[in-house]
Amino acid sequence: MKFVAFAGGVGGAKLADGLSRCLSPADLTIIVNTGDDFEHWGLKISPDLDTVCYTLAGLANPETGWGRVNESWQVFEQVQQLGGEDWFRVGDQDLATHIERTRRIKAGQPLSHIVRDFSHAWNIGQTVLPMTDQSVATFVDTVEKGELSFQEYFVHQRCIPTVKSFRFDGIENAQPAPGVLEAILMADAIIFCPSNPWVSIDPILKIKGILSALSGKKIIAVSPIIGGQTVKGPAAKMFAELGIQPSALAVAKHYAEIITDFVLDAHDVQLTGDIEKIGIRPHVLNTLMISIEDRQKLAQNMLHFMKRD
Repeated sequence: MKFVAFAGGVGGAKLADGLSRCLSPADLTIIVNTGDDFEHWGLKISPDLDTVCYTLAGLANPETGWGRVNESWQVFEQVQQLGGEDWFRVGDQDLATHIERTRRIKAGQPLSHIVRDFSHAWNIGQTVLPMTDQSVATFVDTVEKGELSFQEYFVHQRCIPTVKSFRFDGIENAQPAPGVLEAILMADAIIFCPSNPWVSIDPILKIKGILSALSGKKIIAVSPIIGGQTVKGPAAKMFAELGIQPSALAVAKHYAEIITDFVLDAHDVQLTGDIEKIGIRPHVLNTLMISIEDRQKLAQNMLHFMKRD
């Protein structure tokens, strides 16, 4: 069987890694959100792509889930000393990724080709694809600060401003990156990783042609919310500020018109009946991924029921 995973952020990267440990490289394609890409220090930065790739390559910082393991910070510290922008921390090894990506983009190379070459350099066997080669920028409209670019909201403002809505600039003209639609059409099942529904999965779904390619597919979403709280990131806060009680049920309802199956944590087993009522099959598993073994076990359990059906 062939699988496609939609991913963004640390939770998405962890499950993608778990799946990569259970499937042959030819059977897994990972499509990554690029709506949080931005320019900083004159460099093109792709946070979700880098987090997914570093995790698959075994290069991610295990303490934060993002950035590089055994990172050094000499360049960042010198920029700080010189009075440069220091709200977005960039380590020395990470900086090399951004420098080379920027060089290639300025030379006219599409992002998908750059991701392919970086994946080969990092010995990633799975196919990792950006959702698009075009620029898409996520903006968060807030009560206190007005409209903020996503990284300004997420990193600089530390997710403190109250969320009103989201806007994906450039999404109307963005085309799926080469290989994206083909992978979806060939897949036996699609997995929405436990990423933020609003700013990680929704941008992928809004790319032209992706929703229609998903039609008739078995689609399984994994809740990023356990017991009303997100393990990492602002998804639960976003739901609450948009007037929706944060829960695994809220996530299932968010995807209700798209998904066929939904994975929720054992802590939320009482919600299975409500999920069934909206026409989605619930699957109760342990979804908290603290260790690499947790990632692999969750992936194994998911693949077991997907292959059984």
